[in-house]
Amino acid sequence: MGDLREYFDRQAVKCEERDRISRELYAEFGVKTGLRDENGKGVLTGLTNISEVTAFKFIDGVKTPCDGELLYRGYDVRDLIRGSSRFAFEEAAYLLLFGELPDKAKLDEFIGVLAEKRMMPTNFTRDVIMKAPSADIMNSMTRSVLTLASYDPLAGDLSLSNVLRQCVQLISVLPMLAVYAHHAYNHYAQDGSMYIHRPDPELSTAENFLRLLRPDMGYTELEARVLDVALLLHAEHGGGNNSTFTTRVVTSSGSDTYSAMAAALCSLKGARHGGANIMVMRMMEDIKAHVSDWTDEEEISAYLAKLLAGEAFDGKGLIYGMGHAVYSLSDPREVVFKGFVESLAIDKGRERDLALYNAIEKNAPRLIAERRRIYKGVSPNVDFYSGFVYDMLDIPVELYTPIFAVARIAGWSAHRLEELVSANKIIRPAYKSLCRKREYTPMNGR
Repeated sequence: MGDLREYFDRQAVKCEERDRISRELYAEFGVKTGLRDENGKGVLTGLTNISEVTAFKFIDGVKTPCDGELLYRGYDVRDLIRGSSRFAFEEAAYLLLFGELPDKAKLDEFIGVLAEKRMMPTNFTRDVIMKAPSADIMNSMTRSVLTLASYDPLAGDLSLSNVLRQCVQLISVLPMLAVYAHHAYNHYAQDGSMYIHRPDPELSTAENFLRLLRPDMGYTELEARVLDVALLLHAEHGGGNNSTFTTRVVTSSGSDTYSAMAAALCSLKGARHGGANIMVMRMMEDIKAHVSDWTDEEEISAYLAKLLAGEAFDGKGLIYGMGHAVYSLSDPREVVFKGFVESLAIDKGRERDLALYNAIEKNAPRLIAERRRIYKGVSPNVDFYSGFVYDMLDIPVELYTPIFAVARIAGWSAHRLEELVSANKIIRPAYKSLCRKREYTPMNGR
């Protein structure tokens, strides 16, 4: 066949010509691309009791941008954080799964169940995770989740109690799948040291993540608390985000829990979804390299203007970490998280970095509003700071999106259960066909 690269390049050109559909046709047929209207509002595709994302309020009958709110089962996430201690994520997971805040006895029982489930089949780490290590930890995690189905004799049982068991087990083991996959990659591909620590049943998910990751298994109370809060804030975000909607779509087909969660992982790894904080970190490194005085807001603003003009960094014309598909005036996750970010930055001696982030947060919305059509306001989102936090925690960049998955699987699980209970109908939206009928030509006549 000759040069295969040349063959696929040639065929790709044909695909580009054949599959491109005019943007005007979407408007002509009223197609909401991305299942969002021209103002960015999502098309209503379902109902949920699990969470609520608020970015607008109606004042005197007028839809008006407002400070964002995020509710888990009706409770403001800010209140959940204020009222929690070292098991914030576990308490949020219980709330999402069971619909109520646990008392101490119920929370202790749930933590005990998570600890008991935080183990994998015999030799699973050696036989599955250590084989074919990859720099793409999300791919490794997806493979592991699918393989776990082979060890479950009730993998296809869709009874609620069985699905709940599977979900809780996956919530428990996902941190191990992520960290062990990283260690395998670091050892086999990067020629680093290999160490596999066991989780401690007395520790929280955040504490165990740091324990499993670090050679000395050590961490401070502040480090664990900040990571715990990050997990809570990323645990759920409505049914319309891409990975959660994927969970519900796959669930609606009657597929098993492992397949639904693997599909969600595949969705989350996309750069337009779970990879946002990585882009923020890369952008920040670029800014640091080109802005000589991190305290000079005029110099910072001038470089941000270059970013928006597509004249710097990746040429996309974006300031990553600014704006959100839903929120308008503020992202409540960013607002509550920032206090923890500041505490950790001071503890780590990273005040200079923090000042740069603050300057960008202050000036970027103004610059964006001056250059773009803004229909709902623009503000920093939680990803603007989450990568900075993970960097201060010495978490490798390959684990940034996997941490997102470690948290979000709690929300995915709640949505899978709700879809099984309430919907009971396969999700099948319509596509307008633009095909024209053609007469078949036999081979000898082509």
